[in-house]
Amino acid sequence: MARGEESGRAALAYVESRLVRHSAEAGAAPALSEAGEGAGLVLMAGERVILRAQAGAATVLLAPRDGARAGALSHEVFLGRIEERPVFAAAAAAEAAERFPEPDYRAVDLRALAGEGSVAPAELGLAATAKSLLAWHARHGFCGRCGGPTTIGAGGFRRECPACGLHHFPRTDPVAIMLVRRGSSCLLGRSPHFKPGMFSCLAGFIEPGETLEDAVRRETFEETGVRVGSVAYHASQPWPFPASLMLGCVGDAVSDAIATDPAELEDARWFSREDAARMLAGTHPEGFSVPPATAIAHLLVRDWVEGRL
Repeated sequence: MARGEESGRAALAYVESRLVRHSAEAGAAPALSEAGEGAGLVLMAGERVILRAQAGAATVLLAPRDGARAGALSHEVFLGRIEERPVFAAAAAAEAAERFPEPDYRAVDLRALAGEGSVAPAELGLAATAKSLLAWHARHGFCGRCGGPTTIGAGGFRRECPACGLHHFPRTDPVAIMLVRRGSSCLLGRSPHFKPGMFSCLAGFIEPGETLEDAVRRETFEETGVRVGSVAYHASQPWPFPASLMLGCVGDAVSDAIATDPAELEDARWFSREDAARMLAGTHPEGFSVPPATAIAHLLVRDWVEGRL
């Protein structure tokens, strides 16, 4: 891997983790109450993770006693181990963040945490795992087959229905995100919720029974009317909002006329390599930009500009 490509992927948020994950097939899992003070706890208060200040940095790994400060915990999950240290995740009400006063603690949204760089990249990935898994538990309290209440099993990597015996496992939603190119230009779009001037790669959820390549072609056509031929995979990024996996691809357009769907995009344009380079550098004369380096869309655009795509 070239140095530029390696450094670009290292900048992606949520991709690093030192966690040796617990598995639903790994047998009995320890409980937080029995793990001792040497265990680590990732605590989500609503949509924010609680950080603890420490010398020179911050950490998402709290001590088990911090869980008691949060009050009632709605879920408790055994994530696995980091260098033999047991690591858990738990969810508390959003208002529980008020019980963790600054400067010893902070409550931070994971998007903001990725941008500020106050925790190690591997801890950012750990927080993403905790957030996604806890969000799944919050949404799957009842069995999809019989409607009965489910219980946590396998340390939190499974939910079980006592009524019908069905086991439910955490889900990840795959999303195709693509840099569509044609000659020396790439296709970027902007959604209404983007900050002013920002354009990004097109993206969309992969549908049941659909290949990644066909999802790239379908989403590009639905959003812009542009037809795509060959498609290749490039890189991926976990996206814990709530639990997606961004599958970064490059696609070769076989048409160039744009007809945007206003329900999907506010605007879409072909940008030259020079314009894209200015957008990356923040020097575009019209103030256009791309997402930050923590997002896979930035990596796709940069790797195309620098000739790696």
